[in-house]
Amino acid sequence: MKHYEVEILDAKTKDKLCFLDKVEPNATIGEIKSMFHKSHPQWYPARQSIRLDPKGKSLKDEDVLQHLPVGTTATFYFRDLGAQISWVTVNVLLGLGLNRLTFRLFIYFNFFFWRHLACMCHSFHYVKRLLETLFVHRFSHGTMPLRNIFKNCTYYWGFAAWMAYYINHPLYTPPIYGEQQIRLALIIFLFCQIGNFSIHIALRNLRPPGSKTRKIPYPTKNPFTWIFLLVSCPNYTYELGSWLGFTLMTQCLPVAFFTMVGFIQMTVWAKGKHRSYLKEFRDYPPLRSPILPFIL
Repeated sequence: MKHYEVEILDAKTKDKLCFLDKVEPNATIGEIKSMFHKSHPQWYPARQSIRLDPKGKSLKDEDVLQHLPVGTTATFYFRDLGAQISWVTVNVLLGLGLNRLTFRLFIYFNFFFWRHLACMCHSFHYVKRLLETLFVHRFSHGTMPLRNIFKNCTYYWGFAAWMAYYINHPLYTPPIYGEQQIRLALIIFLFCQIGNFSIHIALRNLRPPGSKTRKIPYPTKNPFTWIFLLVSCPNYTYELGSWLGFTLMTQCLPVAFFTMVGFIQMTVWAKGKHRSYLKEFRDYPPLRSPILPFIL
């Protein structure tokens, strides 16, 4: 069997960091990362970005050496991604912090039942997100840069404090149409939360445990998944619907602003995933839009 020689260079300085001899042709990038880690313990696999070109995209862990456009002496470029933290840890910290913060702020003032309802809906959303992180999601990328945890916590905790302050302020006025508006908003919120959960279950079932396999998601017998006929990322569609419902329920400017910012970010993510689907699957359904049917 023909073996490969692999050299790994620093993407910035082009200095040789590692030379691997007699690497199996069917070795994956993930396995090469583990070999590299043995000679450089400070760079664990999740912290490594291995590329064919110094300014190119990171190779996937499942990419096989013999299937890459390299000779028997393969040259890769390494870039340090910085300290990493698992997505599970991130979402646990966010969820616990948000619910503790929300509960404290929402009970600070005397308020009516609909304010209790807003508190319950907000907490329910993040408890659901926390439980999904622990028991449902199978992440294609298990970690994120540690520095991002401070940005994420500032964003979510800051908005939670801002929303709770305004909703519970003594001068805050209830929704214009009273209980009818609140009931309609609650129905929209709960409907979209169930839809979001249904999509996450459908996406989970596409990926076997421990695998990073990607497949085209299709509708299942669950009616909430039928939106896959028109949208590539219906989890974001339902997420947007939930926050629109919450905005209608609270009729509060900070909540509307949070919904708008979230919609912009989710649109960026949805467009990126939509492009990836189109690039990876030639038979991808042509009628689908990234996040809003026929619009966006």
